[in-house]
Amino acid sequence: MTAREKAELLQGTLDVLVLKSLQRGPMHGWAITEWLDVRSENVLQVNQGSLYPALYRLERQGLVESAWRTTDNKRRARYYSLTKHGRRHLARELKKWTRLSHAVDRILEATR
Repeated sequence: MTAREKAELLQGTLDVLVLKSLQRGPMHGWAITEWLDVRSENVLQVNQGSLYPALYRLERQGLVESAWRTTDNKRRARYYSLTKHGRRHLARELKKWTRLSHAVDRILEATR
């Protein structure tokens, strides 16, 4: 696997995780990183330097949209939400991930 292919794989993984987090509803960047951290039981800690390029990329692709809003603690933040196209894309990607993870599980559970 080339370095570019590895980067695309990691990028694709982060994209799916971000889309999944937004399936819950609009969130700002900090809330997305917190949700991913909590849901992964502190295994996946996405830093802002990775998250925001992913959000901008997803927005350019029409998978998410953003708007400025005020947070609960009265700060201004950009909130991201899934578009209809993003929801369809996420559904397709989740099917792929489920199929892939089941295949990996079968291999790792093999006794011979």
